[in-house]
Amino acid sequence: SLALLLPLLLVLILAHAGAAGAAGSVRLAGGLTLGGLFPVHARGAAGRACGALKKEQGVHRLEAMLYALDRVNADPELLPGVRLGARLLDTCSRDTYALEQALSFVQALIRGRGDRDEAAVRCPGGVPPLPAAPPERVVAVVGASASSVSIMVANVLRLFAIPQISYASTAPELSDSTRYDFFSRVVPPDSYQAQAMVDIVRALGWNYVSTLASEGNYGESGVEAFVQISREAGGVCIAQSIKIPREPKPGEFNKVIRRLMETPNARGIIIFANEDDIRRVLEAARQANLTGHFLWVGSDSWGAKTSPILNLEDVAVGAVTILPKRASIDGFDQYFMTRSLENNRRNIWFAEFWEENFNCKLISSGTQSDDSTRKCTGEERIGRDSTYEQEGKVQFVIDAVYAIAHALHSMHQALCPGHMGLCPAMEPTDGRTLLQYIRAVRFNGSAGTPVMFNENGDAPGRYDIFQYQATNGSVGSGGYQAVGQWAETLRLDVDALQWLGESREVPPSQCSLPCGPGERKKMVKGVPCCWHCEACDGYRFQVDEFTCEACPGDMRPTPNRTGCRATPVVRLTWASPWAVPPLLLAVLGITATTTVVATFVRHNNTPIVRASGRELSYVLLTGIFLIYAITFLMVAEPGAAVCAARRLFLGLGTTLSYSALFTKTNRIYRIFEQGKRSVTPPPFISPTSQLVITFSLTSVQVVGVMAWLGAQPPHSVIDYEEQRTVDPEQARGVLKCDMSDLSLIGCLGYSLLLMVTCTVYAIKARGVPETFNEAKPIGFTMYTTCIIWLAFVPIFFGTAQSAEKIYIQTTTLTVSLSLSASVSLGMLYVPKTYVILFHPEQNVQKRKRSLKATSTVAAPPKGEDTEAPK
Repeated sequence: SLALLLPLLLVLILAHAGAAGAAGSVRLAGGLTLGGLFPVHARGAAGRACGALKKEQGVHRLEAMLYALDRVNADPELLPGVRLGARLLDTCSRDTYALEQALSFVQALIRGRGDRDEAAVRCPGGVPPLPAAPPERVVAVVGASASSVSIMVANVLRLFAIPQISYASTAPELSDSTRYDFFSRVVPPDSYQAQAMVDIVRALGWNYVSTLASEGNYGESGVEAFVQISREAGGVCIAQSIKIPREPKPGEFNKVIRRLMETPNARGIIIFANEDDIRRVLEAARQANLTGHFLWVGSDSWGAKTSPILNLEDVAVGAVTILPKRASIDGFDQYFMTRSLENNRRNIWFAEFWEENFNCKLISSGTQSDDSTRKCTGEERIGRDSTYEQEGKVQFVIDAVYAIAHALHSMHQALCPGHMGLCPAMEPTDGRTLLQYIRAVRFNGSAGTPVMFNENGDAPGRYDIFQYQATNGSVGSGGYQAVGQWAETLRLDVDALQWLGESREVPPSQCSLPCGPGERKKMVKGVPCCWHCEACDGYRFQVDEFTCEACPGDMRPTPNRTGCRATPVVRLTWASPWAVPPLLLAVLGITATTTVVATFVRHNNTPIVRASGRELSYVLLTGIFLIYAITFLMVAEPGAAVCAARRLFLGLGTTLSYSALFTKTNRIYRIFEQGKRSVTPPPFISPTSQLVITFSLTSVQVVGVMAWLGAQPPHSVIDYEEQRTVDPEQARGVLKCDMSDLSLIGCLGYSLLLMVTCTVYAIKARGVPETFNEAKPIGFTMYTTCIIWLAFVPIFFGTAQSAEKIYIQTTTLTVSLSLSASVSLGMLYVPKTYVILFHPEQNVQKRKRSLKATSTVAAPPKGEDTEAPK
């Protein structure tokens, strides 16, 4: 297996690795040895393994482990009788170099195999090699810093069952307990950080952001976690995911800014990058004159550091950053500020730190100093002669050391009860057993917060959230302000946020602006956070943000189209301008008709009244009265009784009138035609016969209406389609009777048939002698009536689509009825009434009859004259 083969393959390089490790490591003697991996130097360039010294991330963290070991060894309650030693190595911020260094941790585990190999080794001349000092057995390792380094080292340490606790590696990949089962960390993984950043983005109301990552485990894993969590949570879309290469080419960061500007609405930039990449991105944004455009959300690699934004504060204003919850350890400050060249000889890199920190040269450093660099006196003091600020991961280095110490303490109590030192059960210490104790620890760390691990070896996520803000409008005097925290859930003080220009309103980072009331989102295919706003037009209202639906037929949308409201109901009222003219005409007609009837009744036996055919005249006048009266029914508020009366009386008045006129013209025509052939009068010309004929014709209308009323009882309805205008604000429901246009014309259809028939007989009777002087007035009456109704039909049906249909049609119908009644009244009875009232001398019987008339026309029936008086 790989676990058996790898040690054998590594034996060949152990001597070299051990020598390199011994020459470049910090050693502390102890009964149990802890390994330590720290980026004391930066990555080297031009083929060199190591580069410049890293004062904070390297030396501060390494000294933090030494400080923690001193504290543990000085604590009589923790691991009594057992002293912890250490072997601390420099990773030079490079994973492959760190792997070479870490191999020295496993030397003791394959010592036996190494001894057998050394027996075959001979120096030149056959001299055996000098025996090497036995390597320490490392029981656990603190580190590494970068996730890529921890991944590389974890793959080796797990083969030898050596537990590892990192103080800074946050890549989500390391949470995979099947691949990195001996790895733990006192910092939360980036999956928690990514969750916190997703919560921040959502709290700011952003739904369209881009991501920017440095190539490597930290950046790529962080962005991948952010993308996955945002996808699962929903509501946040990724416009672009851009990766910064490990070795950026010239102009690479300008290209990054240009790509980000391809989606300018995605102003929020989620950035998982190292300090140098952050700084160069900000520089490129300033060069592109985009200061204030991008809204940065930085990971813990940015945190609350000043180095990434030094001299770039104007571009960084408004940046929201995240940092694992931490505190400055006062005890470490006192320890580190008292370190000097004399009392810190155990740190082999401290002299180099001293030169770098105080910008001087040590005489014994072996380097030739020039005149421009002063010589170190050794009397310099940290914090007094140089600036000092505790590095942010110091707390976690201390917590990692204490986690191992507490696990060893619990293991010692369980395996070595009553022993002050190590017992055979812990010599050697079993790594798998120690791992179980590490995962079970729970104690208050150096900052007072609980230190614990879950089943994957991850620490709980606790973050402080900062924003870089300008102070008093001055960017140069700005600083990071705490604006919230995250521990399982987000607590963000949005009111405390400031943006460029001291604006308190959160700038947008959205693909599309929110749709207004009454608008629905029409999504852009493939981009769930981008949409077009489409108004809910016509009678539709906004059901939800994606749907418009039509209001029910009796309703119309509210002004903002977010709901429906009842459509107002209207009807033709007495005071309506459309009702006043028909009503006035009807009142005048009823008055005139009443006057004629009263005159005829009073002068009932006078020649004019008798000559007009009294019985049919009263029937005709009754029909005319009903025609006028129907106007009031048409204007009255619809109800069951009114609707029934409309059906009955709408056609009754006209039927009665035209039945009487038809009977009159038919009688005159038959008398005239019969007189041409014989002196015998035609049948059914007596008054009684005329009434029977008239009422028989009228009964057809009455029977038809009664059958209609029985088959379909009348009622009022509200018609919402009649005035359903294009603009819903103008829509109205119309209260009316349940009579369609066709049924209304049907009521008048029989009357119109009688009218046409009567007109035909009036035309046929136009040549009768003047003695039958009613023939011509009846003819003129029918001609005029036909013209009125011919004009009525196109007006009535031509306005069927008009918004004012109910008013126009009702007015047209009632006016047409009143005009036809007025024509009949004016042509047939107003002249007679005028003679009766104003020229009574003409209301006398004519004494002579025309010889021609006597010889050709049959005598009129008793009670009715054939000619009017002169």
